[in-house]
Amino acid sequence: MAELILVRHGQANSTAQDAESYDNLSPLGIEQGRWLGEALQQGALPFSHTVCGTLRRHHQTAAAMGQDLRATDPRLDEFDYFGLAQQMQAEHGIAMPQDGAGFAAHVPVLLDHWQRRALSDVAESFNAFETRVAEALNAHTADGGRVLLVTSGGVISMALRLVLGLDLAATGKIMLQVMNSSLHRIERIHGQMMLAQFNATPHLDAPERAHARTFV
Repeated sequence: MAELILVRHGQANSTAQDAESYDNLSPLGIEQGRWLGEALQQGALPFSHTVCGTLRRHHQTAAAMGQDLRATDPRLDEFDYFGLAQQMQAEHGIAMPQDGAGFAAHVPVLLDHWQRRALSDVAESFNAFETRVAEALNAHTADGGRVLLVTSGGVISMALRLVLGLDLAATGKIMLQVMNSSLHRIERIHGQMMLAQFNATPHLDAPERAHARTFV
């Protein structure tokens, strides 16, 4: 049996309007990572190894968790949301969101345009993103064991789409619900991938940490 524990990075720069500015944990994001690391040390089985995407916020989260990072995998990197959003604005006049409500409305529209190839100049197609996430899941379950993957919300949403056979609308809803520093567990049993846990935040469940339950 193989077990993947996917962790979304801690809260990043939620006011950013471009990928470079976004790719840095906030002070709360670092605290979320530290709390998660403490929670994972309490009675859990050890990880075979830890793998991060290549983004700064992935590595900052792993460091805050106290994980001994030995490997990176670019297939765990987030898709280029900001690039896609800017292209959609340029081609279709759909403005980038300015707040949480705007983001929630924007995500399903962006995914629809991306999947339908309604954006003419993108760095990565929807199908290519789906393929690389599938390859990452297969690669990191191939040898069995318990593997920690530090990644992003879009990757986690795509992983669940693949495991559960979700349509695009459901994938978008999942994407909006993936919390910062949340845990998601996928098991590979008898050649099939199964979802065993979604959006767990044991390190944030105490009432005094309610302020730290963030989505952006």
